Amino acid sequence: MNSTLDGKVALVTGGGRGIGAAAALRLASLGADVALTFQHDRSSAEDVVDRITAAGRRAVAVRADSADPAAVIAAVDRAHGELGRLDILVNNAGAFLLGPLEELTLTDFEQTVAVNVRAPFVACQAAVRHMPSGGRIINIGSNVAERAVFPGFALYAMSKTALIGLTKALGRELGGRRITVNLVNPGPTDTDLNPAGGPDAGTINGFTALGHYAVPADVAAMVGFLAGPDARYITGATLNVDGGFTI
Repeated sequence: MNSTLDGKVALVTGGGRGIGAAAALRLASLGADVALTFQHDRSSAEDVVDRITAAGRRAVAVRADSADPAAVIAAVDRAHGELGRLDILVNNAGAFLLGPLEELTLTDFEQTVAVNVRAPFVACQAAVRHMPSGGRIINIGSNVAERAVFPGFALYAMSKTALIGLTKALGRELGGRRITVNLVNPGPTDTDLNPAGGPDAGTINGFTALGHYAVPADVAAMVGFLAGPDARYITGATLNVDGGFTI
């Protein structure tokens, strides 16, 4: 097993399935102990924990609603308390609410901003209280922050675009502590929410340069790289893992 992250502890929000689960497993494969949050699907989260512990790493699943700031802070503190430290934060949990502008409600707006903008901010704020020199913050955004090719994405794209500013500003602010902050923007990725065999997949594939969806492990590989020692001089950056969707 690769031990680049041996002795490190990571927290992955929304780590029970999809990209979050792949990121949690990738970090564990590199040697980290991993805490992950989930909201509803305890079974999937516990399956990820079981896979990590079977590989010889420690893991814990924490139920937390990312729309609740107190729950986000408690999850960060629990990850630190149960696993003894906190070196890596992956802000992955997200709300994916789409629709025509005139049909979106203020409730939709508040839920999206709470999960996609406020939760990463609150998690970063809580995490840096524990994070040592050399820590890593990795935000998971979306390719639609740079190229929204379909109608109905205004609210989601706006929320993910906010992570660009957060990433750049925190990269500057935390640089003196040798904590790096970077943003990964996935493109079309084969998950439950956007399956590669879905009805719109052919059209979506046509917008990429490579002509096909990513798998979650493709995005997780970038997360693993940014968490490791080879990325120590990268901060404030946006890395697109999108098959050329935005070129």
